[in-house]
Amino acid sequence: MEDVNLSDLKVMVIDDSNTIRRAADVLLKKTGCTVITAEDGFDALSKIVAARPDIIFIDVMMPRLNGYETCSTIRSNPEFADTPLVLLSSKSSFCDKAKGAVVGASSYLTKP
Repeated sequence: MEDVNLSDLKVMVIDDSNTIRRAADVLLKKTGCTVITAEDGFDALSKIVAARPDIIFIDVMMPRLNGYETCSTIRSNPEFADTPLVLLSSKSSFCDKAKGAVVGASSYLTKP
């Protein structure tokens, strides 16, 4: 298997769990990624415009601005029309995944 150089990849992780944010930060930095974290959707919006991440992981269940709302808000900005948005949730029903697609998520991953 060929090694992939991720040193130029900017990854944003939006999650209200400090533990998840810290774990993602440590693991992704080990691969060479630049990591930007945010504790909720409101915190993320200005950081997204400033950092212009290459991919954004968004927790669905967050206070103030949930993952679906955050995803929809990001997608409403044409500058981020092609940015991959990945929703993360412990919910795995068809309806949850369909709602993710409706708000513009590129993918929906279920947390273990």
